[in-house]
Amino acid sequence: MRIDLHTHTLISDGVLLPIELARRAAVMKHEALAFTDHASMSNIERVVREAKKDAELAAEWGIKVLAGCEITHVPAKRLDQVVSAARRAGAEIIVVHGETISEPVENGTNHAAVNNPEVDILAHPGLITLEDAQAAADNGVALEITSRPSHGMTNGHVASMARRVGARLIVNTDTHAPGDLITEERAMTIAMGAGMSEEEAVKAVRDVPQDIVRRICGR
Repeated sequence: MRIDLHTHTLISDGVLLPIELARRAAVMKHEALAFTDHASMSNIERVVREAKKDAELAAEWGIKVLAGCEITHVPAKRLDQVVSAARRAGAEIIVVHGETISEPVENGTNHAAVNNPEVDILAHPGLITLEDAQAAADNGVALEITSRPSHGMTNGHVASMARRVGARLIVNTDTHAPGDLITEERAMTIAMGAGMSEEEAVKAVRDVPQDIVRRICGR
């Protein structure tokens, strides 16, 4: 059963209604999904509010959908403020848009994210430092291995840094369109392509996302 905790809908720059994305994931046998549309102070309340409405509907198909956001291109020194605003808005899961090498993310974003225990996932963290990987391990922030080609060029580096310090890894899609969703088999291939052993890949594809969903549902 697949769990994907980083997706986008037409609430931000995706192409599907949240409910259609959930339906497609349910048909692909996903156990859980997260709506994590791009957000900052300008839209964070709307993003979470609208996502919650379709997350509730999707439960009819037996798929657990979390309503959250991906905090994106926020000044690093203001990140904690926006994370707090996301929680106040009711975000169940908080993803931070990491320092991918394919976009001009401000230096220091990774550092701010991994040092905030309220952050669940640091997405596509690019050339993350060993120090920041250690902070992620210490604060329970999962580091993302992504199937999105533009962000996935540093997957091997991220996996290597995480292994050295025992940080948790998670395989997500950063879905924006229907064809971006993947099967568990494909997720395993992506994980192992990043240099993980089969055992490490199972943790990133199954165990870590399951743990995150259980923790969030138990809040």
